[in-house]
Amino acid sequence: SYLAMPPRIHRFVSNDLLIKELCERIAILANECLDRHGYFSIILAGGETPRELYRHLRHIATDWQHWHIYFGDERFLPEGHFERNDTMATTAWLDYVAIPQAQIHAVPVRGNVNTAAADYAAILQQAPGFDLALLGLGEDGHTASLFPGDVPPDNATALAIAVTHAPKLPARRVSMSPQCLSLSSAVWFVVSGSNKRKILEAWLAGAPLPPQAIAPHAGIDIFTDLDSEPNVTGS
Repeated sequence: SYLAMPPRIHRFVSNDLLIKELCERIAILANECLDRHGYFSIILAGGETPRELYRHLRHIATDWQHWHIYFGDERFLPEGHFERNDTMATTAWLDYVAIPQAQIHAVPVRGNVNTAAADYAAILQQAPGFDLALLGLGEDGHTASLFPGDVPPDNATALAIAVTHAPKLPARRVSMSPQCLSLSSAVWFVVSGSNKRKILEAWLAGAPLPPQAIAPHAGIDIFTDLDSEPNVTGS
């Protein structure tokens, strides 16, 4: 495998500025993609920082009719469950904008978690392409529902994988594979909060963490409100 370029890091003095900048950048990118190829296809992250971002995205000026929404991962819970990532995105954002329901591609919950992963892989296979993937970073180094120490699945080319023993509850989840996330034209990690500082430093120092497996052609961007050197006082 080729040596991926190091991530580009964008630092912000506060979470508020980080969210505001991300929101503006997403609006610009979306409208560029809509002009260029007639749609904007985005992969969403779950978590607290994205929730705040999604609330802001309600207000951007864009052609919602041609947005396509996908989810980087999902907890294997009944549709509409409050702990699902799609429920969070819907209540914070998607309920307020005119994206056609058929273009919001939720992870199905038919059958068991393996069926759900296969069903989602079939949905992802039909995607026109992915313009932007938003990802987070857990304190343990996980991203989407890819956890440190996970063994790559037997069918390493699968677009979606079943996770049955996640170290955080719920243990059963569906996640996009690193291969699928690597297909996105842009991959933006949003890393916020002092509890993430150690793991961000470990990743940037080359620790073997799940983000290392995501290697889009254009490289990765990290948006953070953390200094990487904890002893340095931010100016």
